[in-house]
Order: sequence, then C-alpha cells, then structure tokens
Amino acid sequence: MEITFLNDWSAWEPLARPWNDLLARSAADVPFLRFEFLRAWWSTLGGGEWPDGELWVAIGKEQDGALAAAAPFFRTSSRPGALLLIGTAEIADYLDLVAPAPSVEPFARALLEALPRSVLRGVDTFDLWNLLETSSGGQALARAAAAAGWSVERERLKPCPQIALAGDWDGYLDTLEKKQRHELRRKMRRVEQTPGTAFIRAGDGMELAAAVEGFLELMKFDAAKSRFLTPSMHAMFQALAKDAAQGGWLRLEMLTVDGRPAAGAFCFDYGNRLMIYNSGMDPAFQALSPGWALLGHLIRSAAEEGKVAVDFMRGDEEYKLRLGGEIRYIERLTLRRGSS
Repeated sequence: MEITFLNDWSAWEPLARPWNDLLARSAADVPFLRFEFLRAWWSTLGGGEWPDGELWVAIGKEQDGALAAAAPFFRTSSRPGALLLIGTAEIADYLDLVAPAPSVEPFARALLEALPRSVLRGVDTFDLWNLLETSSGGQALARAAAAAGWSVERERLKPCPQIALAGDWDGYLDTLEKKQRHELRRKMRRVEQTPGTAFIRAGDGMELAAAVEGFLELMKFDAAKSRFLTPSMHAMFQALAKDAAQGGWLRLEMLTVDGRPAAGAFCFDYGNRLMIYNSGMDPAFQALSPGWALLGHLIRSAAEEGKVAVDFMRGDEEYKLRLGGEIRYIERLTLRRGSS
C-alpha cells in the first residue's frame, strides 16, 4: 500500500466525502473520526488544548489510486518527534485508524515503513491516545512495530462504560438490580408527573445555536466543566453541533421545567448506538433528579428505537455503573522507532 502525507488543509478538504465513505466501511466507525468532527477540532486545535499544530494526514491508496486507508495525524511543538491523532487527548473519546478490516494490517505495516522515508524530519514516534484496548488498529500497529524492532508501550487510560441493549425498555430494566430499577422508575415518574416538565430535542422547535448555548450554560454549573469551556472550546462545541446536526447524528436533548433548562445531554445518535458525549444540570432543580430522569429517558428512547447500545463513553462516574454500564478501557499506545 502506498502512503502519502498531506500537510495542507487545501489538499485534505477535497477528500471529505471519500473520507466519510471510507469510515463507514471501517473497523472503527466512530463520530470522532468523521471529517466534520476532525475539521471542527482542527479549526480550534481541540478548543485550544494544543498551542500549535502541523497537519500530517496519512493517506493509503490502492494501486488504482482509490482511497484504501487513512489516519488523521498532526505534529505539535509540545510533543517533539511524535505524530498524534487529531482529537488527542480530551476531546475525542475514541480514536483509531480509518481502514476497513482487511486493510488494517497492511496499512499499519505501511505506516511504519513509510515514516523513515517520508518528509517528516525528526519524527520517530507514534503517540496514539484513546484507542479502545480491543481496537484492531491499535493491535495491528503494536504487532507491526514489534516485528520491525520498534518499542511498544501501552498505558491503560480511562474506562468507557457501555450499556448493551438486547430488547425493549422493560428488557433493559430487568437487567438492573431491583433497588436500582425501582429508583430509576421512581425518579422518571416524579419528573413526568411534575407539571411544566418537558423533554425537548434540539431541531424540534429549538434553534440549534441557542440550544447549544443553553446546554453550555448547564455545563458551567460544574466548576471543572466551566474551566474547560474556554472561548475556543465554546466555539468548537458550536461548530461540532452544527456539523453533526447537518449530518443527522446530533442528539441534543433538554429536560425543561416551566421552560427553563434543568438538565441537558449532548449526544451522538450514530449508527446503532446512542453515545452520550457530555451533560449538564442546574443544581436549582437537584431535588427533582433531572439528570437521572433525562438519562432514563435517553436509554428508554434508544431501546424503543432498536439501538444495540448506549455508550456513556469516557469516565468512571458511579451512575454509569448503577445504570448497567459494562466497563471497557481506552489506552495510550506509544511506538518508537529504533528502540528495543
């Protein structure tokens, strides 16, 4: 497989459609690897997470010139000598190679072979964050690196609990412990029986930009999230919401009380999964348990829509386990050339 590196936005942008077409056939089809997400991230360097960046997107092509595999790399002065994946480290919960299953192994080998021959001076490391431990791309890269005499370091990062749905809402409830099942039903019933409450999804009568602003205000009630929401991060959320909505995979849901947002969830309705990316709550409504009620509403709707899973993504918050989340882990994979 022939590998080239694109280090200019104008060379990468025309590949938007074939990139997403390739991702749809890939072993790791996640929203964080869609061209729209990568563009939103790159436009703000992860909401200001990185001070600078230099684009180095790896493109693998077949002999006929067709796009066969890809990896959205970048360089930054704070990680000299390394290539990182766009989305590193806090913004994209899952990262990987963009390659159909049969192309993963040859692409991994080709990447390692291409690096020393490329125009990337002084780069000898792939520093890859947020790969699922079961990632075929990560496993293929580790095997290829070991075979080529590179050093391979693996570091377990954070858990990513996920609820497996194998039926309807009642079937999901049956998987919970009796106490938790009763508590969830009680909290949902209390909200649904409270006058003036409503679940509202952005796009159904809510102007998107205003809905995102309302959601970000809910996030700011949490001190850590408030610090996280710098002006650049704020801009990235708005850009991401717009692109995801246009692509049909945004689900921004609010629980309101008398028209006032009490809790919100920024989700990706992606393929056969509902992925809960971030959430926020107004503590003024804490007695109503709006966060729990909203989560229950989301899980119920996902079950009714035939989703196979609700992915809570990165984080070890207790509620994710209480709601039946089964833990998976992401890892950091560091490959260094010329070490043993």
